[in-house]
Amino acid sequence: MPEISRFLGIIISMYFDEHNPPHFHIQYNEYRASMDIKSLNVSVGSLPAKVRGLVEEWAELHRDELLVMWETKEFHRVQPLV
Repeated sequence: MPEISRFLGIIISMYFDEHNPPHFHIQYNEYRASMDIKSLNVSVGSLPAKVRGLVEEWAELHRDELLVMWETKEFHRVQPLV
């Protein structure tokens, strides 16, 4: 599972062979979750509210880039939230 971004202790990654809808995985301490790229809803798992807000902000900034990576499977590092 390629790590595509890391910021403030949050790790964002995507799997190569994954099911729809387009989503990415989040790891923060003991928390694990998946977030839908289009709706920015957490589909699996849970995150602290503050972390969820930060991830939503990051994903909103990079949504188009994330969707292209999902479609092409050409993963690369995405600028972290600063």
